Amino acid sequence: MAAESLERGKLPPALLKQIVLSRLGIDDPRVLLGPHIGEDASIIDFGQKALVVHSDPITGAVENLGWLAVNVCANDIATRGARPRWLLIVILLPENATASELKSLTTQIDEAAKKLGAAIVGGHSEITPSIKRPVVITTAIGEIGKGKFLRTSGAKAGDSIIVTKGAAIEGTAILAYELANFLASRIGKKIVEKAKKFIKMTTVVEDALTAFKVADDDIHAMHDATEGGVAGALQEIAWASNVGIIAYEEKIPVYSETKALCQALRIDPLKTISSGTLLISAESEAADKIVEALQKKGITASIIGKVLDRKEGVYIVRKSGAKQDLSKPIRDELWKAFKKAPN
Repeated sequence: MAAESLERGKLPPALLKQIVLSRLGIDDPRVLLGPHIGEDASIIDFGQKALVVHSDPITGAVENLGWLAVNVCANDIATRGARPRWLLIVILLPENATASELKSLTTQIDEAAKKLGAAIVGGHSEITPSIKRPVVITTAIGEIGKGKFLRTSGAKAGDSIIVTKGAAIEGTAILAYELANFLASRIGKKIVEKAKKFIKMTTVVEDALTAFKVADDDIHAMHDATEGGVAGALQEIAWASNVGIIAYEEKIPVYSETKALCQALRIDPLKTISSGTLLISAESEAADKIVEALQKKGITASIIGKVLDRKEGVYIVRKSGAKQDLSKPIRDELWKAFKKAPN
């Protein structure tokens, strides 16, 4: 019998646990937080400080690849309450790549790093026949007081769930660039051009650090909505924290450009990759204070639901009143969109 092929996207949690997380080398007591389902970054004891470390690839985009490579990885450092300080970049290019393409890529990386206040301290670059599209893999490092870092797994029953910006931020930008012609013919070039500008919203660094500064003791978990979108992020917080969650679709902002794009492609914005969207699980009494602090910074923020006891389940109440169960792994709608509308 032939071996079953793996699907695109993140590995399913069961497979990740069985094949990947069961093979992690030695146990090191200085690893304060290592790899777990839903956790954004690892924490390593460095005396008075702790290092926050994370690696991430960008595989679903070509346009703005350098910008996304820096910001998507840096976001995971910020969700721990730390500012990203140092970056290592691995650039893999296909054999037909040009020097001008490389220059464009490194210019984006440089711009994004400077905007974050981060230094690029190493990495690797290579032309390889193994790939057909450019791939960039980033490792980001930050530091924080040893007892101050946040986890994805810290959410507690009774917490309020806050979301920043809106759903499908990164997906809106990627699809507007990658499927520009297809979308322009259906929703108009003007909307597509506006959607492309969402690329500049794919950072949650200031979102996370603003919330952490005003209410660090009241925030129990933060998680950015990457693959699987807002729905996937809610699911991962619930799985990591061993809790239930209820969220309400009507309370989750979706920009008009995102709505138009997703309707044209017949995809769900709540299940579409959304780097730039931060989820915060915090004491309900502190939720309004956090939202107010974010809004003063010009960052849209909304309370979209609450954390429940595990036995109550994980779901989104849709506008129709139907409860969408989030107990099974979510496959990002980005891949569905690419299959429906090749550019």
